[in-house]
Amino acid sequence: MINHVYQLVSPKLFSVEFKELNTAEKVLVRPTYLAVCHADQRYFQGKRDISVLRKKLPMALIHEACGRVVSDPTGTYKRGQKVVMIPNVPGNDDSMIFENYSEGAGFLSSGMDGFTREFVDLAPDRVVAYDGIDERVAAVTEFISVAVHSSTRFDIVAHSRRDIIAVWGDGSLAYVLASVLVKRFPGSKIVVVGMDPSKLSLFSFVHAAYHKDSLPEGFRCDHAFECCGGEGSFYAIDDIIRYIRPQGSVMLMGVSENRVAVNTRDVLEKGLTLVGSSRSGRDDFVRAVELMKDKRLQSRLRLIITEDAPVRSIPDISRVMINDMTNPFKTVFRWEL
Repeated sequence: MINHVYQLVSPKLFSVEFKELNTAEKVLVRPTYLAVCHADQRYFQGKRDISVLRKKLPMALIHEACGRVVSDPTGTYKRGQKVVMIPNVPGNDDSMIFENYSEGAGFLSSGMDGFTREFVDLAPDRVVAYDGIDERVAAVTEFISVAVHSSTRFDIVAHSRRDIIAVWGDGSLAYVLASVLVKRFPGSKIVVVGMDPSKLSLFSFVHAAYHKDSLPEGFRCDHAFECCGGEGSFYAIDDIIRYIRPQGSVMLMGVSENRVAVNTRDVLEKGLTLVGSSRSGRDDFVRAVELMKDKRLQSRLRLIITEDAPVRSIPDISRVMINDMTNPFKTVFRWEL
C-alpha cells in the first residue's frame, strides 16, 4: 500500500513523497488533528544548525496528533476508535532507564517522519485509546505527557517538603505543567514566575502568578521547574538558584540551542539537584489521557489552543506554520490531506 508523506525538504518548503506502508502487525491510523511544536518551527524556519538540517531533512514534521484507527491486524484496537499517537520509538530495553532516554531511541519528526502523513503505521504500544476528550485537546496529548513525565520524575527525586513549587515561564509549557502540578500535588502551593502580564493573567488556577521583577520580599520556593528555554534559560535558572531553598530540586525542561551558564557555586552551596526532563513514554501518555478526562482541565487547556483552518493542500501546511509564528500558545488544525 502506497502512502502520501508530506515532508519538509528545506526550510519553508514542503513536498509529497510516496512510500510503501508497513501494515504487518501495525495499527494503521488516519490523523485527524495535529498540533505545532516549537521544535517543528525550528526546522521550518531553518533555525537548526545547517549540519543538522542536512542530516535530518527531508522529513515529515509534527509529533503531536490524534486520529482514528483504520485497521489493526493485532486486534488491539477497533476500526474507528479514537487514539493518540506516541512519537517516541524505544531503543534498548533497560528497566533502569525511562524509554525516552534509552540508548538507540528514536523520535518521529526528529530524524524520522512525523505525523504529516496520509496514514501512520505504528506498533500497538505506540497508540493509546481515548474517549470523552475534545479532539482539539487530544491533539496536544504529547505536550501534556511531557509535563506528566517531568512531574513524575520530580516526585521521585524531590524531598518531601513541597509547600511551594515554582514554575519559571509563562508560555505553553509552563501553562500545561502548572495545570498538571495543580492536579497531581493538591497539597502544594503552585506559583508561576514569568515576564508577560497578559500571559500571566491566564494562570488564575495557581496559588500566585508573579512578574519576575515583582516577586514579594522574602520569596522562596522549595522546588522549581524551568520552562523558558532559548535565551531565557540562563535568566530563569539563575533566578531559580537564587530563590530556591537548600536541597531543592530543579527540573530543567526548556530547550536552548546555545550553552547556558550555571551558577555552580550556589548550586553546590545549597546542595541542589538539577534534573533534565525531556519528552515522554507510553506510561506518561496513559496518565495524561486519564488527567484530560477532567472537563475542567479540558476547558483550561482550550484557553491556550487556537484552531487554524483545515489543511487540504501542501500550501496549507506552510500557512499553518506561518500563522503559528505569531501565536503565543498552541496551534492545532484538522488534517484533511
